[in-house]
Amino acid sequence: MKKLLAALVLCCASTVTFAQAAPQAANPQRVERMVQQLQSRFANANTTHDGKLTREQAAAGMPMVASHFDEIDTQKAGYVTLAQIENYMRERRARLRFQLTLTRPLTPDTRDETRHVPPFA
Repeated sequence: MKKLLAALVLCCASTVTFAQAAPQAANPQRVERMVQQLQSRFANANTTHDGKLTREQAAAGMPMVASHFDEIDTQKAGYVTLAQIENYMRERRARLRFQLTLTRPLTPDTRDETRHVPPFA
């Protein structure tokens, strides 16, 4: 159940990061709710309240972040910040959307499908 919840929150967060890039297509209340959910999950997992999530904290509170910890921790500092998680999800979503466009041409029928790429595969 925790893994499902973590995946759901991260999926929502990826939608938030995408929505920030294209605000005209997003519902502002929904975006705000998703941002708050991600911040809440991060705060709950960050038991030391220092704004840094260690691998152990991620494993306990944000398992999907833990499984991609080395990819998110680009500075190899041994911890990740909320901004790094958001950046990782934004980059991953862009990469997945690009790959999706390579596999099939965008038509009016498939254009919206690229908005629903999950943040973690």
